Amino acid sequence: MATVAHNTVFDPGRHFIAGDWRAADGASFESHNPARTRELLGVYPAGTSADVDAAVAAAREAFPNWRRTSRVKRGDLFDNLAQLIKRDVDELATVLARESGKLLDEARAEVIEGLHMVQYVFGTARQPYGQVIASEIEAKDLYERRKPRGVVAVITPWNFPFAVPLWMLAPSLLEGNTTVFKPSEETPEIGQRLVALFAEAGFPAGTINLIHGDGLGVGEPLARHPDVDVVAFTGSYEVGAKIRRWAAESDHKTCACEMGSKSAVIVCEDADLELAASAALLSAFKTAGQRCVSAGRVLVHRSKLGAFVERFVPRAEQVRFGDPFDRQSFAGPLINAAAVEKVTAYNELARREGAQVLLEGKRLGDTLADGYFMSPCVYLQEHRPGVRTIREEVFGPHLAIIPFDNDDEAIAIYNDTPYGLSMAVITEDYRRWRLYRDECDYGMGYVNLPCIGAEVHLPFGGVKRSGNGQPSAAALVDAVTHRTAFTVNHDRTIRMAQGMKAE
Repeated sequence: MATVAHNTVFDPGRHFIAGDWRAADGASFESHNPARTRELLGVYPAGTSADVDAAVAAAREAFPNWRRTSRVKRGDLFDNLAQLIKRDVDELATVLARESGKLLDEARAEVIEGLHMVQYVFGTARQPYGQVIASEIEAKDLYERRKPRGVVAVITPWNFPFAVPLWMLAPSLLEGNTTVFKPSEETPEIGQRLVALFAEAGFPAGTINLIHGDGLGVGEPLARHPDVDVVAFTGSYEVGAKIRRWAAESDHKTCACEMGSKSAVIVCEDADLELAASAALLSAFKTAGQRCVSAGRVLVHRSKLGAFVERFVPRAEQVRFGDPFDRQSFAGPLINAAAVEKVTAYNELARREGAQVLLEGKRLGDTLADGYFMSPCVYLQEHRPGVRTIREEVFGPHLAIIPFDNDDEAIAIYNDTPYGLSMAVITEDYRRWRLYRDECDYGMGYVNLPCIGAEVHLPFGGVKRSGNGQPSAAALVDAVTHRTAFTVNHDRTIRMAQGMKAE
């Protein structure tokens, strides 16, 4: 029988619609601790399409007044929110670590990342949101302005359940949109706490609404809703591809989708191997490989392969996957039993595909009730057509080391996946990293660093199956606004551009 954690605050959970907390009318779901799976953290309402309708209607009703509110005043509310997050950093980090399985240190860093997004948005509130452009007609003034699109649906994953929602909610709200937020059903408490902070900060009723539930009951009705103008989504390619189709079928809906990766660290022939081994370890196994930017591949120049393996494998073997609140842990558990099954299947597939296994990835603990922990799987694999494990996203501690003979081959290997999210190159040659910068398919690139470590004032997104050209974080402003041209004539006659006659 599951036991309820003594420090659960929201029990049961609530939706938040039009400024009111609403209990479940019908079905509910449980949230469990992935590090101690018998521990019940809370019970949350399983939203329905009727709940989605109510939340979208509340957002639509709030939109006109919110859009007309001074942008500076909207920004001031984000200053309120920033102070509240600062007040609650440690408590929020504890909730996040317990619910997602992240290390407490990582959870705290994520809360700070969310705070940075709020601070960034507050800072931009008094910045220009358009420009004045010269006309070829002296008596005309030309303006370009950004205007909010309307109602933004924000659908976010469990692995960054505080920062990623703020990447989407904060720019959307600052620009005058209203929002409906669906957090992952794996991490409902931190999502609910975030919305509670928005309410405490003074955001008007209807500007932010919260619906708990799964993809079928809430996610799909929300993404397809005719009164939703933008869908901001982070998750799998399969779901993101559906959202893109639904948006394309609409006469007004757009979307910003970030959808996974097969990211890589590239270790060149002139690389500092100590730095390379550290960068690869962090890239592959932080958060147990469950970041969208986690490295599923390390490409190593063949001349350095042996020396790199000698440094890397013992380090990977020593990392500890343990309780998120244990200071000795390097990473925590996988998120659920399905993740354990998926990673185990890919570990077995690597062997069938002819990999030379260097570290045998396996489940840790006697039963899944002990937590969803797995040790890292590391293997050597030559690049060749048809090898699935070096092309498909695994989302766990599963790493292929792939040798290459020259830079052109490394670029070809790196690009030989359906994804293009994050890439790191380890080299001492500025000409070499420039080549990789220009020739690789990615949204975020790093030199002599891990391929993880985004900062909020940069765009976050990718190409191919990793994104649809609408990055998140600071760049989301382009997805949640549309640019308008506005022309004013100051003469008493009409003169047309391009020399067209007006008589």
